[in-house]
Amino acid sequence: MKRVLFVDDEPRVLDGLRRMLRPLRTEWETHFAPSAEAALVELSRTEFDVIVSDTSMPGRDGGSLLSEVKERFPRVVRIILSGHADREMVLRTIGPAHQYLAKPCDAETLKEAVTRASALRNLLSSEPLTQLLSRIETLPSLPRSYAQLEEELLSEDASTQVVGRIISKDLGMTAQILKLVNSAFFGLPRHISSPLQAVNLLGLETIRALFLTAQVFSQFEGHRLPGADLETISHHSQGVGVMSRAIASVHKCGKKETEEALISGLLHDVGKLVLAANLPRQYAQAMALAPLREIPIWQAELDVLGASHAGVGAYLLGLWGFSDQILEAVAFHHNPAECRHQGFGTLTSVHVADALFYEDRPLEDGVVKPRVDEAYAESLGLSESLPLWRDRCHEILAKGEGDD
Repeated sequence: MKRVLFVDDEPRVLDGLRRMLRPLRTEWETHFAPSAEAALVELSRTEFDVIVSDTSMPGRDGGSLLSEVKERFPRVVRIILSGHADREMVLRTIGPAHQYLAKPCDAETLKEAVTRASALRNLLSSEPLTQLLSRIETLPSLPRSYAQLEEELLSEDASTQVVGRIISKDLGMTAQILKLVNSAFFGLPRHISSPLQAVNLLGLETIRALFLTAQVFSQFEGHRLPGADLETISHHSQGVGVMSRAIASVHKCGKKETEEALISGLLHDVGKLVLAANLPRQYAQAMALAPLREIPIWQAELDVLGASHAGVGAYLLGLWGFSDQILEAVAFHHNPAECRHQGFGTLTSVHVADALFYEDRPLEDGVVKPRVDEAYAESLGLSESLPLWRDRCHEILAKGEGDD
């Protein structure tokens, strides 16, 4: 049974939550605290899966509370539930909060957020890794991208087009901006797949505040690692995103599914960035081991770290509230047959695009290319579609569309 702690200084709000969540009493063990101090006492006594806190409270506010929870109880998923739309308050909670839900919030939305967050533990068995991921507030950007963004945002004639292009070229920045724009932090429409569209919706003033005040973007320390070229990872991610979207389009998926295919492709290797930035020695060891043993990189990661970049990336994106379809695509893009949901979907598009990106590219000796799981495709009745997808993806690569 999941243990969830709700924190709000207004008794009527807590009473409303009790009534709303009563139907879930066989699934959740709910606790309620009237202040940040009371919440910390509860956390020291009982092991919780999730904490859901209001932002504006007397004394210690929700952002300050979640910051302390991050340090003292890192395995707890941290969610803000607030009716305050004040930008300054929002900026203070972006870092410590994994997710932001806006009041009024119905029981189904709250249940979905808590259930998805709690289910993440199935993706990773390593407690040190889950604690590491729970503490991550930002993903590092390449120094060149960071410098370009800073220069453009501080320019008197800054352009949303230029800022959007800079962000879209950097994997860390892309993940951060899509996390925010597809959450309730700013009350914008969901399912936004383009960093440029995200910048246009948020506006330059908000992007500046995110950069300068909230420090949502950070600079990667150590541009290159042995065997890990982060610019190459970003370039590959852009290409797979565009190709995934094309495959979904050829399959005549709807707008939402096509956008999810793009986002999933852009973010499918975000776990590599996490590992390279936070566990550089172990990650470099895995990168060296893969060609030596002629095994896929994800297998070498499992051998060295006990988890692959796919599982690490999906876990982090799950903490940040990305959809189940995106999480499945990231988690299983190397082994789609292991996903319990079968049938053509976002996962299929990303798996095929990831393999086709490398199909005609020469790699170093011993490096194992991702390959399309043809048995998986055949089991879904998609074998005849593969030539169409291959032609479309090769056309994209030939035109350099994945570089946009």
